[in-house]
Amino acid sequence: MLADVLPYLSCPHCSSGLDSSGGSVRCGSGHTFDVARQGYVTLMPGKASVTGDSAEMVAARQEFLSAGHYAPIVAAVVAACAGAGCVLDLGAGTGHYLAAVLDASPDRVGIALEIAKPALRRAARAHPRLGAVGADTWRRLPVRDGVVAVALNVFAPRNAAEIARVLTPDGRLVVVAPRAAHLGELVSALDLLTVAEDKASRVTASLPGFTVSAQDTCEFAMSLGHEEVLALVGMGPSAWHVDAAALRAKVAELRSPVPVTASVTVTTYVKGE
Repeated sequence: MLADVLPYLSCPHCSSGLDSSGGSVRCGSGHTFDVARQGYVTLMPGKASVTGDSAEMVAARQEFLSAGHYAPIVAAVVAACAGAGCVLDLGAGTGHYLAAVLDASPDRVGIALEIAKPALRRAARAHPRLGAVGADTWRRLPVRDGVVAVALNVFAPRNAAEIARVLTPDGRLVVVAPRAAHLGELVSALDLLTVAEDKASRVTASLPGFTVSAQDTCEFAMSLGHEEVLALVGMGPSAWHVDAAALRAKVAELRSPVPVTASVTVTTYVKGE
């Protein structure tokens, strides 16, 4: 899997190209990075500034997404990413969205960039044309200049300068971000984190040097059982702020199935003011 994406990667120390060498990858200057038993490689010059999602959060995400609850969002992502060339998923998690993009484009390869090791282990097995790479998106990305056709960003941090550097001149950035109505029923019932009304404009403001070329709203209703609600909350940012036992008690009081609204924007950006 890594062999397919090595031509797009670079050494995090010296930015030169990388080649496969047994159970590791290395650059011409001799910097060497071991490939994990699960198939991913970590390309960082030192310790990461963050550790990413926990194993429990990653497991919840795998459970919820694999059940198909977010299928309309997946379809919108696939449509926005259509075309040719390498796809870079920033904060890829388990690789669920990137795998769907690659399924729709048999000639493409994808790089799943992720900081959390539990997620990397799953992403490395998500698709045969996907290479999973451990990296900190707030630092220089271990990706060559101007080689990425589409940068994908689903509910994850964005480093505008680095995204611009790795994109081809006509490359695109596809960002999926929640709207104020996203999971609204659960936000009020379970006291979860809220989404600002101006979320879309804030995302655009965080991307200097990029211009919106298309923006679509993806909104749909879900009907979830209690365990599915727990997985949904457990896979997102609210998981860092709620007590698991208290959450389970609150969810148990909800009438099942629970009606939940999913509401996101899928925005495509191109480089240029």
